[in-house]
Amino acid sequence: MPADAVTSVPEQRVMSHLRALQRIADRNGGNRAHGTKGYAASVAYVRRALDRAGFRTALVPFVHDGVPGHNLVADWPGGDPDHVLLTGAHLDSVAEGPGINDNGSGSAAVLAAALQVAESGLRPRRHLRFAWWGAEEPGLIGSADYVRKLSATERRRIDVYLNFDQTGSRNTDKWLVVHDDEHGETEARQAFEEWFAARGVPTFEIGVGGSDHESFGNAGIPSSGFSTGISDCIHEACDDLANVDPGTEKTSTDALVGVLWKLAATTPRN
Repeated sequence: MPADAVTSVPEQRVMSHLRALQRIADRNGGNRAHGTKGYAASVAYVRRALDRAGFRTALVPFVHDGVPGHNLVADWPGGDPDHVLLTGAHLDSVAEGPGINDNGSGSAAVLAAALQVAESGLRPRRHLRFAWWGAEEPGLIGSADYVRKLSATERRRIDVYLNFDQTGSRNTDKWLVVHDDEHGETEARQAFEEWFAARGVPTFEIGVGGSDHESFGNAGIPSSGFSTGISDCIHEACDDLANVDPGTEKTSTDALVGVLWKLAATTPRN
């Protein structure tokens, strides 16, 4: 499928990933926090799906407070390796709850988009990389470690990082689109705003900070993405499957896919 073809993801497909993450939390003490069996099982679930779909996956280790952790990184074959479109979300929860909106929702949306790439046989001009970060909740640890270990050349190759954190909030009335004015990022931000505007979905501008895009911004890498805002049950046991609105999650996933397809098809910047 050409990279400019419009596509979307069925609601039940993305929600199936959230149900899987809920089951993982239920079987592992009610959470999926850094350093726990619940987090390891979450990584294994996502990686298994990506491996079956034909991605090249890798676990990237780090240590936080003496506890080993991993980021999961997946590359789709093809595209210009000097122009990387990196899409990510944090996969860990807090210890107090299962983290199904924060941030199972963003992780599920990114996974659904990646699997849609494979299913459609997308032929992107940019190289597509997807990442699920560990230990975001203790302070953006996994993404910061990943960025810190990139060489100067590897950093330059990342055209933009797209971050998705809490994408299924039940109490949302607008989508919060990241504006990275410091690094002059306009392409992705405008693509998101145009996608939402075409469907009558209200948006609000937010800056870079408070999630993993901050790690990239601190390294001078442009970023965008969006959130549906902080849910009522953030960092609590009630951040379970019932805390995610399926329609909101569907809209978020379709926006992610629509913009990903558009950016994948563009001529890489010089």
